[in-house]
Amino acid sequence: MGQPIRTTCAYCGVGCGISATPTGPRSVQIKGDEAHPANAGRLCSKGTHLGETVSLQGRLLHPMIGQRRASWDKALDLVAKRFRETIDRHGPDSVAFYVSGQLLTEDYYVANKLMKGFIGSANIDTNSRLCMSSAVAGHTRAFGEDVVPASYGDLAEADLIVLVGSNTAWCHPIVYQRIQAARAARGTKLVVIDPRRTETCEGADLHLPVKPGTDVALMNGLLAWVDQAGVTDPAFLAGHVNAPEGFWEHIRTGHDLWTVAKTCDIAPALLQQFFELFAATPRTVTLFSQGINQSIRGTDQVNAIINVHLATGRIGKPGAAPFSITGQPNAMGGREVGGLASTLAAHMDFAPENVERVGRFWAAPAMAAKPGLKAVDLFRAMGEGRIKALWVMATNPAVSLPDAGRVRDAMEACPFVVVSDVIADTDSAAYAHVRLPAAAWGEKDGTVTNSDRTVSRQRALLPLPGETRPDWWIIKEVARRMGWRNAFAYDRPAEIWREHARLTAYQNDGARVLNLRSHATIGNDAYEAMEPFRWGGAAFADGLFPTADGKARLVPVRQMEVQAPLKDWPMTLNTGRYRDQWHTMTRTGLSPKLARHREEPLVEIHPRDARALELEEGDLARVSTPQGDSLFRVMFNEGQRPGEIFTPIHWTDQTSTGGRTGLLPRPLTDPHSGQPGFKSTPARVERQAVEWKGFLILRGTDPVRLPCLWATRVTVPSGALYEVAGNGDPSRLEACLPKGDRVEAIDVTRGTRRVAIISDGQLAGVLFVTRSGILPSRDWLIDQLQAPAVGASVLAARGPGNQPDKGATICVCFDIGLNQIVAAIREQQLVDVPAIGKALGAGTNCGSCRPALASILAQSKQETLHAAE
Repeated sequence: MGQPIRTTCAYCGVGCGISATPTGPRSVQIKGDEAHPANAGRLCSKGTHLGETVSLQGRLLHPMIGQRRASWDKALDLVAKRFRETIDRHGPDSVAFYVSGQLLTEDYYVANKLMKGFIGSANIDTNSRLCMSSAVAGHTRAFGEDVVPASYGDLAEADLIVLVGSNTAWCHPIVYQRIQAARAARGTKLVVIDPRRTETCEGADLHLPVKPGTDVALMNGLLAWVDQAGVTDPAFLAGHVNAPEGFWEHIRTGHDLWTVAKTCDIAPALLQQFFELFAATPRTVTLFSQGINQSIRGTDQVNAIINVHLATGRIGKPGAAPFSITGQPNAMGGREVGGLASTLAAHMDFAPENVERVGRFWAAPAMAAKPGLKAVDLFRAMGEGRIKALWVMATNPAVSLPDAGRVRDAMEACPFVVVSDVIADTDSAAYAHVRLPAAAWGEKDGTVTNSDRTVSRQRALLPLPGETRPDWWIIKEVARRMGWRNAFAYDRPAEIWREHARLTAYQNDGARVLNLRSHATIGNDAYEAMEPFRWGGAAFADGLFPTADGKARLVPVRQMEVQAPLKDWPMTLNTGRYRDQWHTMTRTGLSPKLARHREEPLVEIHPRDARALELEEGDLARVSTPQGDSLFRVMFNEGQRPGEIFTPIHWTDQTSTGGRTGLLPRPLTDPHSGQPGFKSTPARVERQAVEWKGFLILRGTDPVRLPCLWATRVTVPSGALYEVAGNGDPSRLEACLPKGDRVEAIDVTRGTRRVAIISDGQLAGVLFVTRSGILPSRDWLIDQLQAPAVGASVLAARGPGNQPDKGATICVCFDIGLNQIVAAIREQQLVDVPAIGKALGAGTNCGSCRPALASILAQSKQETLHAAE
């Protein structure tokens, strides 16, 4: 066993520190880094199980030209040649990079420098455009610079925490744990503003289920209330904030309690309760995430929140700030170096003096002088033939962008597509002419910046496998082959970091908060040993903002009319994440533990809507929008507002025949940020009839394509589970079974067939299908993949004696199921979540399941009361 290596988690923008100990050639022991300021040793379920994702399963290990393996020299020469030819023939704006918050800051920096300083175009955008660009635009409009004016430490000092459009318990679990710690320590109040009643709402003091798209009305109404109540801060406003003419007149007109309640579709009494609580609590932190950003009015929604904090002076003070919590591990680092098409570099825009300054610093021959194409526009331009060469780095736009069917058509039509990635086969890689094998988490070396501006090192734990290379190396090698050898003569990431730090400080006379001057001369050893640090310190604590006059700006924003349900598309589709999955599952999909929480892509629907549509829980349903359609498994959820549905973003062609959420949203974007609106797409839901259902369990990791309507792959120990359903003859699935000794059982009455394949005494595969019967639990059969010997009795799908079904997995860390939790509550008379943890262990590691445990406990108590009556 090696020595522990301090690194940073690969997932969300919380930026948790990890202590990772290599235990073998491709195995790592994961613990939280107790010294890291972001998490103090805590990890969520995804971070806890990172060790299950470092195998070489599915990895791209060699350069590929078409379907043939190539040398690095041939692949890089071809990329450089085709990009150079395209630029020479069609100009620099005919090429584009689409990059990712999975890149390290050093990778991002080299890509941005190549595109904007040497190719001469700003057509480099990032998948961070999809999750936080509205926050960037809102910060810049209000503060003059993209600066998050909060830290995680503020949560411990707040008396009120408001979560807007954020299922924090699932998407940022460590932040949620900090919130719960503050509530326990100082009685901090918690308000959740979200159309859905999510796990984050469990135990909250107040939940406001606002109508989607009405956040501007809500926040303008709050501002009108605090203004009328005399809670604004006149001294702070006079000395530190500019209000445009007519701002207050606008706020004081049409934003009364009753009007706002009607617009937001919530009870006036509930709204008044929130307004009064906010007005009475100076130490307030408002955290917002995708529910705010992912809107065609996202920037205005961000500024509506910031306006309230500026007007009440709740900014730059302990426990008082608006706080954007980002989605990806290095979305902030990408913002800092200029990874967005709308920024230049180092928090500078495309003002002529900035273009001249950066060009001089880089000694750049062809500086981009204007913003480039943002993500949705970039792929639209590709479909129109204006982008003729594309390089995709560490992301999967064929899945994640809105109207993904059109994105696929654009990639297929593009004359030259390069994909540099960790995984060999992704939905986007299918359109690549060249695939370049990139280093994965655990092999990368560089820095990332988290949501509160803390920079941390991500360090290599494992050697580079095969012919993989770091992203910065791949980019600089292409740049050198395009003729810019001296400008890209990097040998290690520390050199790139120093250059980035120098650029942030270059001729920065205090105009920008981002200034890494102290790191501009950092040595290689010091870089290697770098401790986490937070640039900018307590931003705006002095009341000074990076604007021409040093003042922040109140930004007038108006509530736009929310579209009424359409005749052909009567539902409203909302999209988002699941607790234990990440983006398009290329990493989390490798973990058997993480796969069991939500095994299939579900459409969550209110039972009232389901009854009207004649849907039963567990049915298959087709969700359609004007852009496309896909199948989902039906789940009833009373936390959904009637008329609204929710689907997850994670499933791809590699993992399911359905669940393709990216096909559904409209390609409409915010006019300021260019961020797509994923939260309110007109849709309809229809039951999908099937004649049979079943499951297939196979030993090994090689994926199979199943010839049926519904097939979703779930990673399990030693193999894979496929949930299947369809029409016609299900026997064609038997072709997917491996070779070996065959045993089978048939029940003609129920149309049930059970087939098992045994090879060398071990279970190689099983197929269970039925037309009208009940399918058994999969758990015991999955366990048999690891059994040393099995026999024909495996068809019984249960072992000897009593084998109770543990139920749906609730606690991933300790593999605790719903039925086990309910039984323990009843038999041991457990009365709270800590008692469940003591009895079963559930909720005592990462804590992600604690809201679910609280909900189960409450339901169990209610059922006990009903039984007593």
